[in-house]
Amino acid sequence: MSLRNLGWKLILFAGVAALTQHAGLMAQQGQSSANGKVVIKSDGTVEVPARSVPLSTFLSPEAKSYMTEHLKDMQDPELLKSDNGVPRFMKHYLERDEQQFALNREDKTIAGVHVYVYAPKAGIAAENRNRILINLHGGGFSGCWPGCAELESMPISALMRIKVVTVDYREGPEYKFPAASEDVAKVYAQLLKTYKPKNIGIYGCSAGGMLTAMSLAWFQRHGLPAPGADGIFCASAGAFGGDATYIAFPLGEARMPAQGGVNQRRLGYFSDADMNDPLVQPSVSRAVLAKFPPTLLITATRDFALSGAINTDILLTEAGVDSELHVWDGLFHGFFYNADVPESKQAFAIVGKFFDRHLGKN
Repeated sequence: MSLRNLGWKLILFAGVAALTQHAGLMAQQGQSSANGKVVIKSDGTVEVPARSVPLSTFLSPEAKSYMTEHLKDMQDPELLKSDNGVPRFMKHYLERDEQQFALNREDKTIAGVHVYVYAPKAGIAAENRNRILINLHGGGFSGCWPGCAELESMPISALMRIKVVTVDYREGPEYKFPAASEDVAKVYAQLLKTYKPKNIGIYGCSAGGMLTAMSLAWFQRHGLPAPGADGIFCASAGAFGGDATYIAFPLGEARMPAQGGVNQRRLGYFSDADMNDPLVQPSVSRAVLAKFPPTLLITATRDFALSGAINTDILLTEAGVDSELHVWDGLFHGFFYNADVPESKQAFAIVGKFFDRHLGKN
């Protein structure tokens, strides 16, 4: 279910879900609120009795099965391992994409940066002949090439009938910020020799969503024109945090968050970075955000990036940017990696319509 302009309903849900998760944490620690009642502490912390949380009633039957499978997979250490850059739990999603999406994949370098270039075998749609999309894959700045890259690129290329360049940018721990931003800028600058900036879109999920925002800031700093539109999926233009830190891990990832929650500093790629630098977290600078192109944000209520995505939408809107936020109820971080689920198809349709609406016309 896609939600627009969430308002108080999503805020209320986030609060309730956060409290439910907090109760689960207390139960693991052998604590409980007094007499099974909600307890408010002096610092505003809310303690809630432990309780079961069912799947969302808004999910399709397919998504309910998918969600159950995902939660179980997240508790299997063997499935969390990767083989040649493909997490094992993602392998069958990739096999399905290869079966159902007829694409040509070119393995090449652009400006010295390794990329895959996808194009539909049926041909580029007439309206997209002068357009191109850049994908920046997820993986915590430490892996998931090519697994995440292909799952993010193949459905979009096939369904939109558009060329997609997915970038094998440098990651940690071997490389540090700003290596990835430099790689994206090299590819983008080379594509600008063929495509008008208004005809280029850039998007990514998780680390790739963060890198999308970081790249836009990097383009500004280095005199490159803004692309026509961008997509920040399963991510934000800044820090993790907020209520989603407490919602997502037990309800969306079947495990507890690390002490102190999720933050970029724990990702080796950022170990030497200044987290107040707009090139690292564009959300700290309204002036930087104000120069963003139209931006599409996609997330879900059990995505640990939910709070950051909401905050990014607010900040972009305040800065005068055309920001569009879509949230799916009851799903998790990067849910659309399974292209067969109806909710994933909804997301792909929204992505296609967004870029078609905002990229330059022939």
